[in-house]
Amino acid sequence: QVALVESGGGAVQAGGSLRLSCAASGRTFSSYSMAMGWFRQAPGKEREFVAAIRRSGDSTVYADSVKGRFTISRDNAWNTVYLQINSLKPEDTAVYYCAASFTYYTSNGAYTSLSAYDAWGQGTQVTVSS
Repeated sequence: QVALVESGGGAVQAGGSLRLSCAASGRTFSSYSMAMGWFRQAPGKEREFVAAIRRSGDSTVYADSVKGRFTISRDNAWNTVYLQINSLKPEDTAVYYCAASFTYYTSNGAYTSLSAYDAWGQGTQVTVSS
């Protein structure tokens, strides 16, 4: 089992930046997690994909809505995955969740699906005011 704990959320004004962190514990993170992802869920909406990164760290995929503004990265030595969020918009307001996938998929696109993930964190709130 892997336990995931997100941090770094907060309230910011539009145009601001945040860096979200997701600390993993339990099963050796780098050995078993094939990919890590970030998702978000706004009030009254379904959880949606934001970004994902493979174990190697050299392959990423992003939702179109965040390309160019969000950057996902991971540090296997510290069992942590990050989401750098720049140029925040009010529509980015949501609870942000990190997730771990223990399944290898050949296509990065597979990691945009909620069903690809086996473990989830509790989420961290990001609120962007205009």
